[in-house]
Amino acid sequence: MDIKVYIESGVLELYVAGTLSEKENKEVYVVMQQHPEILKEVLDIEAAIIKLTAALSKKTSKNTFEAIKQDLGFNDTETEIISIAKPKYNWVTYSGWAASIVLATGLLWTISQNDQLKTDIQISEAQQSVLETQIANSKNSLEEGNTLIKVLRDDNITKVALAGQGNFTNTYAKVYWDKDSQRIFLDAQGLPEAPKGMIYQVWSLTLNPLTPTSLGTIDNFNSDDNKIFEISNPNESQAFGITLEPAGGSAMPTMEQLYTLGAVTST
Repeated sequence: MDIKVYIESGVLELYVAGTLSEKENKEVYVVMQQHPEILKEVLDIEAAIIKLTAALSKKTSKNTFEAIKQDLGFNDTETEIISIAKPKYNWVTYSGWAASIVLATGLLWTISQNDQLKTDIQISEAQQSVLETQIANSKNSLEEGNTLIKVLRDDNITKVALAGQGNFTNTYAKVYWDKDSQRIFLDAQGLPEAPKGMIYQVWSLTLNPLTPTSLGTIDNFNSDDNKIFEISNPNESQAFGITLEPAGGSAMPTMEQLYTLGAVTST
């Protein structure tokens, strides 16, 4: 057997492409067992197709066929003149390469479909996560709204109006103090947005002697649309005040930045 002629016949490409008959497949298999050079050629053809497929998998479908032709060595600008004296080899050779192109194109389509499926799954998972977050936020907002309604309607809740002070007479706020649960609901709609690097701080006050106790800072004041904040207050408060402080808060209120103040009235 002329091994070179057999390799150039194109039958090995057809074997790799899976287009031979069962009988022809068996014949190629026997030859492969007898001639290591032919076995190596089959393995090289398979490796070339896999490499070609991987290299082209990220290209657009518009350029896929042209890219495969270039990788296989076809050149549209040069026309090879094939002698009619040797037709039995050249036609089969190009048939083998055509089968390889069909196989590579099929593999590219499969990879493309898998990539699209993965993308669709990722988008679906992201949409589900957003939906779950929206549902959770809606549920929390509904629960907070119901809680606030109960507070506003409860006669046992102490309501404290906080008026604007000093240079901030146009500001205002209101405190709803639930002594039983040791918390206040602060309605701070009447305060302007905190300047960059500054933050509002809420204080509980006793008046004799005057002693301020910090109830904490309102870190999310600017981003909160409702401007209603639930704050823990275990103190025996006689008044409430709000000051503007540097980010992180202060140990004592800055009186020059006292925006609102209101005393607790006896009921």
